[in-house]
Amino acid sequence: MVIGLLALEIFLPYSQSLKDKRKVLNTLRGRIQSRFNAAFAELDYQDKWQRSRIGIVTLNSQKGFVDQVLQKICRDVEENLDGEIILSEFHYY
Repeated sequence: MVIGLLALEIFLPYSQSLKDKRKVLNTLRGRIQSRFNAAFAELDYQDKWQRSRIGIVTLNSQKGFVDQVLQKICRDVEENLDGEIILSEFHYY
């Protein structure tokens, strides 16, 4: 079994409060969970309103499939996020 983790550090320039940030992240979480059936969590910068580090996890018996799903998620976030991705990291276990 292969577990894949996509860690994204994102910048949300239009967020003016933690409430704005939470709204963006909840929309993103719902999109990822419904389209890709992947787990989503905010990993760092919970007290910063324009920055976040999120983790997205999926698993499968084949590494190629896990990598393909995480690449699709990364592209989807990049295309639909009202902000920018500062850093993306892929980890496999």
